[in-house]
Amino acid sequence: MTFSLILACLWLVAANVLAMIPSKDNHWARAYGLIAVGIPLLGYVTYENGPWIGLLALAAGMSVLRWPVRYLFAWIKRQFSRPDTN
Repeated sequence: MTFSLILACLWLVAANVLAMIPSKDNHWARAYGLIAVGIPLLGYVTYENGPWIGLLALAAGMSVLRWPVRYLFAWIKRQFSRPDTN
């Protein structure tokens, strides 16, 4: 196993441990931190292991951070939808 995959597995374990700890802000501060660490890590995984493994790592990260991804897709949908002019 490559070093980048070991780091990605540690990221997944850390994300799950952080999700178990109670939070007053519904874990958003932790999610921002995980995203800030996860994006460069995803690039490293893709660089070292290829695009298919990178896509698998992306899917794993998206399964952990479901709500930020859901809000991102809703925001993108709002940006591309036409405004109602009635």
